[in-house]
Amino acid sequence: MNFLAVLPEILILVLAGFVLAFDAAWPEDKRRSLGWLTAGGLGAILVVSLLFGAPNGSTTAFNGMVRQDWLAFSFKLLFIFGAAATALFGMDFAGLGERGEFYILMLVSLIGMNLMASANNLIMLYLAIETTSIPLYILAGFLRADFKSTESGFKYLVFGAATSSIMLYGFSLVFGFTGTTDFAALATKLGSASAETLPLVGALILILVGLSFKISAFPFHFWAPDVYEGSPTPVAGYLSTASKAAGFAVLLRFLMLVFFPLASTWTVALAIIATATMTVGNLISLAQKNIKRLLAYSSIAHAGYMLIGVVALNQLGMSAVVFYLVGYLVTNLAAFGSVVVVSRVIGSDEISAYAGLSRRSPYLALAMLVAFLSLAGMPPLVGFVAKFFVFAAAVKSDWIWLAFVGVLNSIIGLYYYLNVLKVVYLFRAPNLEDESKPLPVSRPHAVALTVLVFGIILLGVLFTPWFNWSMNAAAAMF
Repeated sequence: MNFLAVLPEILILVLAGFVLAFDAAWPEDKRRSLGWLTAGGLGAILVVSLLFGAPNGSTTAFNGMVRQDWLAFSFKLLFIFGAAATALFGMDFAGLGERGEFYILMLVSLIGMNLMASANNLIMLYLAIETTSIPLYILAGFLRADFKSTESGFKYLVFGAATSSIMLYGFSLVFGFTGTTDFAALATKLGSASAETLPLVGALILILVGLSFKISAFPFHFWAPDVYEGSPTPVAGYLSTASKAAGFAVLLRFLMLVFFPLASTWTVALAIIATATMTVGNLISLAQKNIKRLLAYSSIAHAGYMLIGVVALNQLGMSAVVFYLVGYLVTNLAAFGSVVVVSRVIGSDEISAYAGLSRRSPYLALAMLVAFLSLAGMPPLVGFVAKFFVFAAAVKSDWIWLAFVGVLNSIIGLYYYLNVLKVVYLFRAPNLEDESKPLPVSRPHAVALTVLVFGIILLGVLFTPWFNWSMNAAAAMF
Protein backbone atom coordinates (compact mmCIF):
# COMPACT_ATOMS: atom_id res chain seq x y z
CA MET A 1 0.00 0.00 0.00
CA ASN A 2 2.85 2.39 0.83
CA PHE A 3 4.44 1.68 -2.54
CA LEU A 4 1.25 2.24 -4.54
CA ALA A 5 0.54 5.52 -2.73
CA VAL A 6 3.77 7.02 -4.07
CA LEU A 7 4.11 5.00 -7.28
CA PRO A 8 4.16 8.07 -9.59
CA GLU A 9 6.77 9.79 -7.41
CA ILE A 10 9.03 6.72 -7.42
CA LEU A 11 8.79 6.43 -11.20
CA ILE A 12 9.51 10.16 -11.65
CA LEU A 13 12.60 9.78 -9.46
CA VAL A 14 13.76 6.85 -11.61
CA LEU A 15 13.17 8.94 -14.73
CA ALA A 16 15.23 11.78 -13.25
CA GLY A 17 18.06 9.29 -12.75
CA PHE A 18 17.87 8.26 -16.41
CA VAL A 19 17.90 11.90 -17.53
CA LEU A 20 20.96 12.55 -15.34
CA ALA A 21 22.76 9.50 -16.73
CA PHE A 22 22.03 10.30 -20.38
CA ASP A 23 22.94 13.94 -19.83
CA ALA A 24 26.39 12.79 -18.74
CA ALA A 25 26.75 10.14 -21.47
CA TRP A 26 25.42 11.93 -24.57
CA PRO A 27 27.53 14.46 -26.48
CA GLU A 28 26.30 18.03 -26.39
CA ASP A 29 24.75 17.93 -29.87
CA LYS A 30 22.43 15.07 -28.80
CA ARG A 31 21.28 16.46 -25.46
CA ARG A 32 18.26 18.10 -27.05
CA SER A 33 16.79 14.59 -27.13
CA LEU A 34 16.59 14.70 -23.34
CA GLY A 35 13.27 16.46 -23.95
CA TRP A 36 11.93 13.45 -25.83
CA LEU A 37 13.23 11.18 -23.05
CA THR A 38 11.55 13.28 -20.36
CA ALA A 39 8.24 13.71 -22.19
CA GLY A 40 8.14 10.04 -23.26
CA GLY A 41 9.04 8.88 -19.77
CA LEU A 42 6.32 11.02 -18.22
CA GLY A 43 3.83 9.68 -20.75
CA ALA A 44 4.78 6.13 -19.74
CA ILE A 45 4.44 7.06 -16.04
CA LEU A 46 0.97 8.42 -16.80
CA VAL A 47 -0.07 5.10 -18.34
CA VAL A 48 1.49 2.97 -15.59
CA SER A 49 -0.13 5.10 -12.89
CA LEU A 50 -3.54 4.73 -14.53
CA LEU A 51 -3.12 0.96 -14.81
CA PHE A 52 -1.59 0.17 -11.42
CA GLY A 53 -1.74 3.24 -9.19
CA ALA A 54 -5.45 4.11 -9.20
CA PRO A 55 -6.71 4.36 -5.59
CA ASN A 56 -9.30 2.04 -4.13
CA GLY A 57 -11.23 4.38 -1.88
CA SER A 58 -9.43 6.76 0.48
CA THR A 59 -6.46 5.37 2.40
CA THR A 60 -3.34 6.70 4.11
CA ALA A 61 0.25 5.53 3.88
CA PHE A 62 3.54 6.06 5.70
CA ASN A 63 1.85 6.38 9.09
CA GLY A 64 -0.70 8.86 7.85
CA MET A 65 1.76 11.24 6.19
CA VAL A 66 0.35 10.66 2.68
CA ARG A 67 -3.25 10.21 1.57
CA GLN A 68 -4.17 8.15 -1.46
CA ASP A 69 -7.55 9.10 -2.90
CA TRP A 70 -9.04 10.19 -6.22
CA LEU A 71 -8.42 13.86 -5.52
CA ALA A 72 -4.68 13.38 -5.06
CA PHE A 73 -4.48 10.89 -7.92
CA SER A 74 -6.29 13.21 -10.34
CA PHE A 75 -3.99 16.10 -9.52
CA LYS A 76 -0.93 13.88 -9.95
CA LEU A 77 -2.02 12.93 -13.46
CA LEU A 78 -2.61 16.60 -14.21
CA PHE A 79 0.86 17.62 -13.02
CA ILE A 80 2.56 14.84 -14.99
CA PHE A 81 0.75 15.82 -18.18
CA GLY A 82 1.71 19.48 -17.69
CA ALA A 83 5.35 18.58 -17.12
CA ALA A 84 5.45 16.43 -20.27
CA ALA A 85 4.11 19.30 -22.39
CA THR A 86 6.61 21.69 -20.78
CA ALA A 87 9.48 19.34 -21.61
CA LEU A 88 8.46 19.41 -25.28
CA PHE A 89 8.16 23.20 -25.31
CA GLY A 90 11.59 23.54 -23.69
CA MET A 91 13.43 21.36 -26.23
CA ASP A 92 14.09 24.09 -28.80
CA PHE A 93 14.28 27.01 -26.40
CA ALA A 94 17.81 28.46 -26.52
CA GLY A 95 19.78 27.86 -23.32
CA LEU A 96 17.18 25.46 -21.95
CA GLY A 97 16.48 22.45 -24.15
CA GLU A 98 20.04 21.15 -24.29
CA ARG A 99 20.58 21.46 -20.53
CA GLY A 100 19.88 18.33 -18.53
CA GLU A 101 19.55 20.42 -15.38
CA PHE A 102 16.35 21.96 -16.74
CA TYR A 103 14.61 18.60 -17.02
CA ILE A 104 15.94 17.31 -13.69
CA LEU A 105 14.84 20.44 -11.80
CA MET A 106 11.42 20.22 -13.41
CA LEU A 107 11.08 16.56 -12.40
CA VAL A 108 12.10 17.34 -8.80
CA SER A 109 9.49 20.09 -8.62
CA LEU A 110 6.98 17.63 -10.09
CA ILE A 111 7.64 15.22 -7.22
CA GLY A 112 7.00 18.07 -4.80
CA MET A 113 3.70 18.94 -6.51
CA ASN A 114 2.54 15.33 -6.32
CA LEU A 115 3.30 15.26 -2.61
CA MET A 116 1.50 18.59 -2.13
CA ALA A 117 -1.64 17.02 -3.57
CA SER A 118 -1.42 13.93 -1.36
CA ALA A 119 0.03 15.38 1.87
CA ASN A 120 -1.98 14.46 4.97
CA ASN A 121 0.27 16.05 7.56
CA LEU A 122 1.52 19.60 8.13
CA ILE A 123 5.16 18.49 8.12
CA MET A 124 4.80 16.56 4.87
CA LEU A 125 2.88 19.46 3.34
CA TYR A 126 5.58 22.00 4.13
CA LEU A 127 8.35 19.72 2.87
CA ALA A 128 6.38 19.14 -0.34
CA ILE A 129 5.87 22.88 -0.85
CA GLU A 130 9.58 23.56 -0.45
CA THR A 131 10.48 20.63 -2.72
CA THR A 132 8.28 22.24 -5.34
CA SER A 133 9.37 25.83 -4.81
CA ILE A 134 13.16 25.66 -4.66
CA PRO A 135 13.62 24.10 -8.15
CA LEU A 136 11.12 26.62 -9.53
CA TYR A 137 13.15 29.52 -8.10
CA ILE A 138 16.17 28.17 -9.99
CA LEU A 139 14.22 27.57 -13.20
CA ALA A 140 12.86 31.14 -13.18
CA GLY A 141 16.41 32.48 -13.15
CA PHE A 142 17.86 29.70 -15.30
CA LEU A 143 19.19 31.96 -18.09
CA ARG A 144 22.09 33.52 -16.23
CA ALA A 145 23.15 35.66 -19.19
CA ASP A 146 19.69 37.21 -19.36
CA PHE A 147 19.24 40.06 -16.86
CA LYS A 148 15.44 39.70 -16.84
CA SER A 149 15.69 35.99 -16.06
CA THR A 150 18.09 36.45 -13.14
CA GLU A 151 15.94 39.29 -11.83
CA SER A 152 12.78 37.19 -11.99
CA GLY A 153 14.50 34.27 -10.25
CA PHE A 154 15.72 36.54 -7.46
CA LYS A 155 12.31 38.20 -7.01
CA TYR A 156 10.57 34.84 -6.98
CA LEU A 157 13.05 33.54 -4.37
CA VAL A 158 12.72 36.56 -2.06
CA PHE A 159 8.94 36.81 -2.19
CA GLY A 160 8.49 33.04 -2.08
CA ALA A 161 10.77 32.63 0.94
CA ALA A 162 9.00 35.46 2.79
CA THR A 163 5.49 34.09 2.24
CA SER A 164 6.65 30.54 2.93
CA SER A 165 8.04 31.59 6.31
CA ILE A 166 4.75 33.32 7.16
CA MET A 167 2.85 30.17 6.22
CA LEU A 168 5.22 28.05 8.32
CA TYR A 169 4.52 30.29 11.30
CA GLY A 170 0.82 29.68 10.74
CA PHE A 171 1.46 25.93 10.70
CA SER A 172 3.39 26.20 13.97
CA LEU A 173 0.50 28.09 15.59
CA VAL A 174 -1.97 25.43 14.49
CA PHE A 175 0.29 22.75 15.97
CA GLY A 176 0.66 24.77 19.15
CA PHE A 177 -3.11 25.16 19.55
CA THR A 178 -3.96 21.53 18.80
CA GLY A 179 -0.85 19.48 19.62
CA THR A 180 -1.01 17.50 16.36
CA THR A 181 0.04 17.83 12.70
CA ASP A 182 -2.22 15.14 11.25
CA PHE A 183 -5.04 16.54 9.11
CA ALA A 184 -7.74 14.20 10.44
CA ALA A 185 -6.77 14.87 14.06
CA LEU A 186 -6.64 18.59 13.34
CA ALA A 187 -10.15 18.51 11.90
CA THR A 188 -11.44 16.71 15.00
CA LYS A 189 -9.83 19.15 17.42
CA LEU A 190 -10.84 22.25 15.44
CA GLY A 191 -14.41 21.00 15.35
CA SER A 192 -14.58 20.47 19.12
CA ALA A 193 -16.40 22.93 21.31
CA SER A 194 -13.23 23.73 23.24
CA ALA A 195 -11.38 25.10 20.20
CA GLU A 196 -10.64 28.82 20.48
CA THR A 197 -11.85 30.49 17.29
CA LEU A 198 -9.96 33.78 17.29
CA PRO A 199 -6.39 32.38 17.55
CA LEU A 200 -7.20 29.76 14.91
CA VAL A 201 -8.52 32.42 12.54
CA GLY A 202 -5.24 34.28 13.00
CA ALA A 203 -3.28 31.13 12.14
CA LEU A 204 -5.50 30.54 9.12
CA ILE A 205 -4.81 34.06 7.84
CA LEU A 206 -1.05 33.40 8.00
CA ILE A 207 -1.49 30.11 6.13
CA LEU A 208 -3.65 31.78 3.47
CA VAL A 209 -0.82 34.26 2.84
CA GLY A 210 1.41 31.41 1.64
CA LEU A 211 -1.31 29.67 -0.32
CA SER A 212 -2.48 32.94 -1.94
CA PHE A 213 1.09 33.48 -3.13
CA LYS A 214 1.17 30.01 -4.69
CA ILE A 215 -2.02 30.63 -6.67
CA SER A 216 -1.16 34.32 -7.33
CA ALA A 217 -4.32 35.64 -5.68
CA PHE A 218 -4.76 39.26 -4.59
CA PRO A 219 -2.99 40.87 -2.76
CA PHE A 220 -0.10 38.41 -3.20
CA HIS A 221 -0.21 38.45 -6.99
CA PHE A 222 2.41 41.14 -7.51
CA TRP A 223 5.25 38.70 -8.23
CA ALA A 224 3.60 36.98 -11.19
CA PRO A 225 3.95 39.59 -14.01
CA ASP A 226 7.65 40.22 -13.42
CA VAL A 227 8.50 36.55 -12.88
CA TYR A 228 6.50 35.36 -15.91
CA GLU A 229 8.02 38.04 -18.14
CA GLY A 230 11.61 37.32 -17.13
CA SER A 231 11.44 33.54 -16.85
CA PRO A 232 12.12 31.32 -19.85
CA THR A 233 8.72 31.07 -21.55
CA PRO A 234 8.29 27.27 -21.04
CA VAL A 235 9.02 27.80 -17.33
CA ALA A 236 6.48 30.65 -17.18
CA GLY A 237 3.85 28.34 -18.68
CA TYR A 238 4.72 25.65 -16.12
CA LEU A 239 4.46 28.16 -13.26
CA SER A 240 1.09 29.45 -14.42
CA THR A 241 -0.47 26.00 -14.76
CA ALA A 242 1.03 23.08 -12.82
CA SER A 243 2.33 25.20 -9.94
CA LYS A 244 -0.98 27.05 -9.62
CA ALA A 245 -2.88 23.74 -9.72
CA ALA A 246 -0.68 22.42 -6.90
CA GLY A 247 -1.55 25.47 -4.82
CA PHE A 248 -5.26 24.88 -5.38
CA ALA A 249 -4.86 21.19 -4.52
CA VAL A 250 -3.54 22.20 -1.11
CA LEU A 251 -6.13 24.94 -0.68
CA LEU A 252 -9.02 22.57 -1.38
CA ARG A 253 -7.86 19.80 0.91
CA PHE A 254 -6.66 22.06 3.71
CA LEU A 255 -9.76 24.24 3.90
CA MET A 256 -12.28 21.45 3.39
CA LEU A 257 -10.70 18.80 5.62
CA VAL A 258 -8.97 20.83 8.33
CA PHE A 259 -10.61 24.25 8.59
CA PHE A 260 -14.14 23.31 7.60
CA PRO A 261 -15.45 24.22 11.11
CA LEU A 262 -14.40 27.83 10.39
CA ALA A 263 -16.02 27.86 6.93
CA SER A 264 -18.35 30.72 7.79
CA THR A 265 -15.28 32.92 8.28
CA TRP A 266 -13.00 31.93 5.43
CA THR A 267 -15.70 31.76 2.76
CA VAL A 268 -16.43 35.47 3.24
CA ALA A 269 -12.73 36.27 3.14
CA LEU A 270 -12.21 34.19 -0.01
CA ALA A 271 -15.22 35.83 -1.68
CA ILE A 272 -13.60 39.24 -1.17
CA ILE A 273 -10.22 37.93 -2.36
CA ALA A 274 -11.83 36.31 -5.42
CA THR A 275 -13.56 39.56 -6.36
CA ALA A 276 -10.37 41.60 -5.99
CA THR A 277 -8.28 38.99 -7.81
CA MET A 278 -10.60 38.82 -10.83
CA THR A 279 -11.01 42.57 -11.07
CA VAL A 280 -7.34 43.51 -10.64
CA GLY A 281 -6.16 40.81 -13.04
CA ASN A 282 -8.59 41.75 -15.80
CA LEU A 283 -8.36 45.53 -15.50
CA ILE A 284 -4.56 45.63 -15.54
CA SER A 285 -4.49 43.17 -18.46
CA LEU A 286 -6.23 45.82 -20.59
CA ALA A 287 -3.09 48.01 -20.57
CA GLN A 288 -0.50 45.32 -21.32
CA LYS A 289 1.68 45.46 -24.43
CA ASN A 290 3.80 42.42 -23.59
CA ILE A 291 2.04 39.11 -24.19
CA LYS A 292 3.74 37.31 -21.28
CA ARG A 293 2.66 40.03 -18.86
CA LEU A 294 -0.83 39.88 -20.33
CA LEU A 295 -0.95 36.13 -19.73
CA ALA A 296 0.38 36.71 -16.20
CA TYR A 297 -2.47 39.05 -15.31
CA SER A 298 -4.85 36.70 -17.11
CA SER A 299 -3.56 33.91 -14.85
CA ILE A 300 -4.30 36.09 -11.82
CA ALA A 301 -7.86 36.66 -13.05
CA HIS A 302 -8.41 32.94 -13.57
CA ALA A 303 -7.30 32.28 -9.99
CA GLY A 304 -10.17 34.53 -8.97
CA TYR A 305 -12.65 32.54 -11.06
CA MET A 306 -11.50 29.30 -9.48
CA LEU A 307 -11.81 30.74 -5.98
CA ILE A 308 -15.54 31.21 -6.68
CA GLY A 309 -15.89 27.42 -6.74
CA VAL A 310 -14.09 27.16 -3.39
CA VAL A 311 -16.36 29.80 -1.86
CA ALA A 312 -19.45 27.88 -3.04
CA LEU A 313 -18.55 25.19 -0.50
CA ASN A 314 -20.51 22.40 -2.15
CA GLN A 315 -19.57 19.33 -4.16
CA LEU A 316 -20.48 21.03 -7.43
CA GLY A 317 -18.12 23.89 -6.60
CA MET A 318 -15.23 21.60 -5.69
CA SER A 319 -15.83 19.50 -8.81
CA ALA A 320 -15.96 22.68 -10.90
CA VAL A 321 -12.60 23.81 -9.50
CA VAL A 322 -10.96 20.48 -10.36
CA PHE A 323 -12.44 20.55 -13.85
CA TYR A 324 -11.47 24.21 -14.26
CA LEU A 325 -7.86 23.37 -13.38
CA VAL A 326 -7.79 20.60 -16.00
CA GLY A 327 -9.18 22.89 -18.69
CA TYR A 328 -7.02 25.81 -17.61
CA LEU A 329 -3.86 23.70 -17.74
CA VAL A 330 -4.34 22.55 -21.32
CA THR A 331 -5.52 26.01 -22.41
CA ASN A 332 -2.80 28.11 -20.80
CA LEU A 333 -0.07 25.68 -21.83
CA ALA A 334 -1.28 26.03 -25.42
CA ALA A 335 -1.18 29.82 -25.09
CA PHE A 336 2.33 29.87 -23.65
CA GLY A 337 3.43 27.20 -26.14
CA SER A 338 2.37 29.47 -28.99
CA VAL A 339 4.37 32.29 -27.41
CA VAL A 340 7.41 29.97 -27.20
CA VAL A 341 7.26 29.28 -30.94
CA VAL A 342 6.77 32.90 -31.96
CA SER A 343 9.40 34.39 -29.65
CA ARG A 344 11.92 31.76 -30.79
CA VAL A 345 11.68 33.03 -34.37
CA ILE A 346 10.72 36.69 -34.02
CA GLY A 347 12.72 37.34 -30.86
CA SER A 348 10.07 39.56 -29.25
CA ASP A 349 7.26 39.14 -26.76
CA GLU A 350 5.51 42.38 -27.68
CA ILE A 351 1.93 41.89 -28.86
CA SER A 352 2.61 44.15 -31.87
CA ALA A 353 5.21 41.61 -33.08
CA TYR A 354 2.39 39.12 -33.72
CA ALA A 355 1.06 41.17 -36.64
CA GLY A 356 0.83 39.02 -39.77
CA LEU A 357 1.21 35.73 -37.86
CA SER A 358 -1.89 34.25 -39.50
CA ARG A 359 -0.19 34.62 -42.89
CA ARG A 360 3.18 33.29 -41.80
CA SER A 361 1.82 30.27 -39.90
CA PRO A 362 -1.94 29.65 -40.22
CA TYR A 363 -1.87 26.56 -38.00
CA LEU A 364 0.01 28.32 -35.21
CA ALA A 365 -2.44 31.22 -35.44
CA LEU A 366 -5.28 28.68 -35.20
CA ALA A 367 -3.73 27.24 -32.03
CA MET A 368 -3.59 30.74 -30.54
CA LEU A 369 -7.18 31.35 -31.60
CA VAL A 370 -8.44 28.21 -29.84
CA ALA A 371 -6.36 28.88 -26.71
CA PHE A 372 -7.30 32.55 -26.33
CA LEU A 373 -10.99 31.98 -27.05
CA SER A 374 -10.99 29.23 -24.42
CA LEU A 375 -9.34 31.57 -21.91
CA ALA A 376 -12.04 34.11 -22.75
CA GLY A 377 -14.74 31.51 -22.02
CA MET A 378 -16.22 31.14 -25.49
CA PRO A 379 -18.30 28.04 -26.33
CA PRO A 380 -17.87 25.24 -27.23
CA LEU A 381 -14.36 25.28 -25.75
CA VAL A 382 -13.42 24.02 -22.29
CA GLY A 383 -13.03 27.52 -20.85
CA PHE A 384 -16.74 28.18 -21.30
CA VAL A 385 -17.80 24.90 -19.66
CA ALA A 386 -15.43 25.44 -16.72
CA LYS A 387 -16.71 28.94 -16.03
CA PHE A 388 -20.31 27.81 -16.39
CA PHE A 389 -19.93 25.16 -13.68
CA VAL A 390 -18.07 27.52 -11.34
CA PHE A 391 -20.74 30.21 -11.66
CA ALA A 392 -23.53 27.62 -11.35
CA ALA A 393 -22.00 26.36 -8.10
CA ALA A 394 -21.94 29.92 -6.73
CA VAL A 395 -25.59 30.47 -7.65
CA LYS A 396 -26.56 27.14 -6.09
CA SER A 397 -24.98 28.26 -2.79
CA ASP A 398 -26.70 31.69 -2.96
CA TRP A 399 -23.48 33.56 -3.84
CA ILE A 400 -25.38 35.22 -6.68
CA TRP A 401 -23.53 38.55 -6.44
CA LEU A 402 -20.19 36.74 -6.69
CA ALA A 403 -21.31 34.87 -9.82
CA PHE A 404 -22.49 38.20 -11.27
CA VAL A 405 -19.07 39.75 -10.63
CA GLY A 406 -17.46 36.74 -12.32
CA VAL A 407 -19.63 37.17 -15.42
CA LEU A 408 -18.79 40.90 -15.62
CA ASN A 409 -15.08 40.13 -15.34
CA SER A 410 -15.37 37.50 -18.07
CA ILE A 411 -16.75 40.19 -20.37
CA ILE A 412 -13.79 42.44 -19.56
CA GLY A 413 -11.41 39.56 -20.22
CA LEU A 414 -12.97 38.92 -23.60
CA TYR A 415 -11.76 42.34 -24.78
CA TYR A 416 -8.02 41.86 -24.28
CA TYR A 417 -8.03 38.28 -25.56
CA LEU A 418 -9.77 39.42 -28.75
CA ASN A 419 -7.34 42.32 -28.98
CA VAL A 420 -4.44 39.87 -29.29
CA LEU A 421 -6.31 37.85 -31.92
CA LYS A 422 -7.05 41.07 -33.79
CA VAL A 423 -3.31 41.68 -34.12
CA VAL A 424 -2.70 38.07 -35.18
CA TYR A 425 -5.40 37.97 -37.87
CA LEU A 426 -6.11 41.52 -39.01
CA PHE A 427 -2.86 43.48 -38.68
CA ARG A 428 -0.16 43.35 -41.33
CA ALA A 429 3.52 42.99 -40.49
CA PRO A 430 5.54 46.26 -40.67
CA ASN A 431 7.71 44.63 -43.32
CA LEU A 432 5.30 43.00 -45.77
CA GLU A 433 8.09 40.78 -47.12
CA ASP A 434 8.17 38.99 -43.76
CA GLU A 435 4.64 37.69 -44.33
CA SER A 436 5.88 35.58 -47.23
CA LYS A 437 8.42 33.83 -44.97
CA PRO A 438 6.86 30.81 -43.23
CA LEU A 439 7.32 30.70 -39.46
CA PRO A 440 8.84 27.29 -38.68
CA VAL A 441 7.32 25.13 -35.95
CA SER A 442 9.59 22.36 -34.68
CA ARG A 443 8.28 18.83 -34.27
CA PRO A 444 8.20 18.85 -30.42
CA HIS A 445 6.25 22.11 -30.45
CA ALA A 446 3.87 20.82 -33.12
CA VAL A 447 3.20 17.62 -31.17
CA ALA A 448 2.56 19.46 -27.90
CA LEU A 449 0.34 22.13 -29.47
CA THR A 450 -1.68 19.55 -31.42
CA VAL A 451 -2.38 17.51 -28.28
CA LEU A 452 -3.27 20.61 -26.25
CA VAL A 453 -5.57 22.12 -28.88
CA PHE A 454 -7.29 18.77 -29.31
CA GLY A 455 -7.68 18.61 -25.52
CA ILE A 456 -9.24 22.10 -25.38
CA ILE A 457 -11.87 21.12 -27.95
CA LEU A 458 -12.46 17.61 -26.58
CA LEU A 459 -12.92 18.78 -22.98
CA GLY A 460 -15.34 21.44 -24.14
CA VAL A 461 -17.46 19.33 -26.47
CA LEU A 462 -17.42 16.00 -24.61
CA PHE A 463 -17.11 17.29 -21.06
CA THR A 464 -19.37 14.80 -19.27
CA PRO A 465 -16.83 11.98 -18.67
CA TRP A 466 -14.20 14.46 -17.55
CA PHE A 467 -16.57 16.30 -15.24
CA ASN A 468 -17.70 12.97 -13.76
CA TRP A 469 -14.03 12.25 -13.05
CA SER A 470 -13.82 15.64 -11.31
CA MET A 471 -16.94 14.76 -9.29
CA ASN A 472 -15.28 11.55 -8.11
CA ALA A 473 -12.16 13.48 -7.16
CA ALA A 474 -14.13 16.11 -5.23
CA ALA A 475 -16.12 13.40 -3.44
CA ALA A 476 -12.97 12.60 -1.44
CA MET A 477 -13.59 15.80 0.54
CA PHE A 478 -17.22 15.10 1.40
